[in-house]
Amino acid sequence: MQRQIVDYALQRRARLSSVHAGRTAVADVCDASPYLLRAAKFHGRPSETMCPICRKEQVTLVSWVFGERLGQVSGSARSTDEIARLATTAEEFSVHVVEVCRTCNWNHLVQSYVAGLPPRTTRRTRRVAK
Repeated sequence: MQRQIVDYALQRRARLSSVHAGRTAVADVCDASPYLLRAAKFHGRPSETMCPICRKEQVTLVSWVFGERLGQVSGSARSTDEIARLATTAEEFSVHVVEVCRTCNWNHLVQSYVAGLPPRTTRRTRRVAK
């Protein structure tokens, strides 16, 4: 179950407006790292959205998980199925969804949300000496 969803559509629109107006260079927004491109290839899922820069292919969505209790899994790309499995066993973690074009290297954070089990309360009970 996703909660605390943040959509970055307005930032995306502003970034693209800046590129189309010539205030931002295409090279500044088409800078996906080789690691992100590899993650898109192996862990990404196709979307219906065409790349707003090159318009040659649909962007791929890559989900990254981050959480103190995830151990080595934290900071890695995961498929939707893997995230669903983690959400049933792991304590609260965040997911960042990035769109990436494997042709021109456009990339942008499109959404973030919290998933996983609610954190356990660490409330202590007081014992009163008799």
